Amino acid sequence: MLDKLNDDIHKRLEQAVLEIFSNSDFHKASIRDIANRAGVSFTTIYKHYGSKERLVFAFVDIWMGILTDRIVDHLHGIENLKEKLRKVFWLQLDYYERHEGLGKIVFMTLPMKTWMADETFAQPRMMSLMIDVLRQGQNEGVLNPHVRAGVLLDFLMGFVQRSFFMWILRGKTESLADQANVMFEMVWQGMANPDKE
Repeated sequence: MLDKLNDDIHKRLEQAVLEIFSNSDFHKASIRDIANRAGVSFTTIYKHYGSKERLVFAFVDIWMGILTDRIVDHLHGIENLKEKLRKVFWLQLDYYERHEGLGKIVFMTLPMKTWMADETFAQPRMMSLMIDVLRQGQNEGVLNPHVRAGVLLDFLMGFVQRSFFMWILRGKTESLADQANVMFEMVWQGMANPDKE
C-alpha cells in the first residue's frame, strides 16, 4: 500500500500516525485527525487504506520489519545461544527506547484484539527467526525442554513489553538498553533448562 504513495506523503503520514496513535486513545483518533496532521486529504488516505486500523497496521508492519532486519544483521556471527538471545533482548529494548512512539502504539495504545485480527500481527519473519533460535536452544539442552518454544518466546516478549511500559510510567529515568544485560540474566534464569542445574 505505502509504495503507491510518494515519499513526501509517506513521511507525513508516518509522522502523523506516530504522533496521534502514540499519544491518543486509539478509539478517539480518526482518519480526519491523521489527514489534518499530515496535510493529506481524507480521500487519499481512505482510498489507499480504507480504515484507520489498516493505516496504523501498515506502518507498524514496516517498523517491525526494520526491527527484524536489525535482529538478522546483528545475529550474524554469534554462535553462542545465550549471547544470541541476549542480543535479541537488547535490540528490542534499544529499538523501542529509540522509537518510543512505536513502543507506545504496540504496547500501550493499540487494542490487542483489534491488531490480533489483522495479518500484520503475526510478524512471521521475526517470530519464525526467534522460534528457530529458541528451538535450537531446546535441542541443545540449554533451554527448558518442558514447554513449547512459543511459551519461551511469550516469556521473553512479555518481559520486553512490561519493561517498556513501566519505563514510560516511571518517567524514563534510566535507559532501557543500559539495563538490558542485568534484566536479561533474570530472563535467562527463567528460560534455562532446569534439569541442567
